[in-house]
Amino acid sequence: MFAIVSDIHGNLEAFTAVLREIDRRQIQHIVCLGDIVGYGPNPTECMDLVMARSRAAIMGNHDFAVFYEPYNFNAGAEQACYWTRKCFEEDPDIVRRANRWKFLGNLPVRVRTPEFVAVHASPRRPVNEYIFPDDIYTNPGKFVSIFERFDRLCFVGHTHVPGVFLEGPDFYSPDELDYRFELTDEKAIINVGSVGQPRDRDPRSSFVVVTETSVEFVRLPYDVEKTVKKVEAIPDLDNFLGTRLLDGR
Repeated sequence: MFAIVSDIHGNLEAFTAVLREIDRRQIQHIVCLGDIVGYGPNPTECMDLVMARSRAAIMGNHDFAVFYEPYNFNAGAEQACYWTRKCFEEDPDIVRRANRWKFLGNLPVRVRTPEFVAVHASPRRPVNEYIFPDDIYTNPGKFVSIFERFDRLCFVGHTHVPGVFLEGPDFYSPDELDYRFELTDEKAIINVGSVGQPRDRDPRSSFVVVTETSVEFVRLPYDVEKTVKKVEAIPDLDNFLGTRLLDGR
């Protein structure tokens, strides 16, 4: 049994709530699918927790943007990346600063095990390709290509919308699955949702717990108002990056 988290986005209140639940369940191993930073007000603290707690972590597009350059970001996301980079660079502890940069720069773009593949975005373009539920209607050919890229299970984040894609193509939200997907030999792409910035109109943090036979979708409330106030207190962060959290969008 292990937990998979994704898209923490510097939201310390959300991430610590998730970690408490993982500890309560006595889960020993955590896989992080990237976007540790970006958007949120506590990037260094969230990075330190991922470094300390995760068994494996993957490069997300915001992690890439902070280490290299933001590409095709809107103004608010781009400014948040530059502010995040400044937070990393201005840490007076030289060793801690170097360790964070080293960890960030060494993040792989995929993790592959005999049981599953894990990426931030998609098995075809692991850092920045979105797989949206609407794609099953608007771009079914996209799914043919994507499902060719893995053998059985693929875990993703990136869209901040949890659910399960099947080869049909079909999409099932956690609600439709009663928050549990039973594993079979059928191929599946499982979006674990977002810890720090859910976008499915549910403001609660999202992550999954994986066993040999099933994937459980977990939603957790956290102190959203505290995170919103932190964002609003930072001039370099757009207030919308806080207020959107209230509505889960």
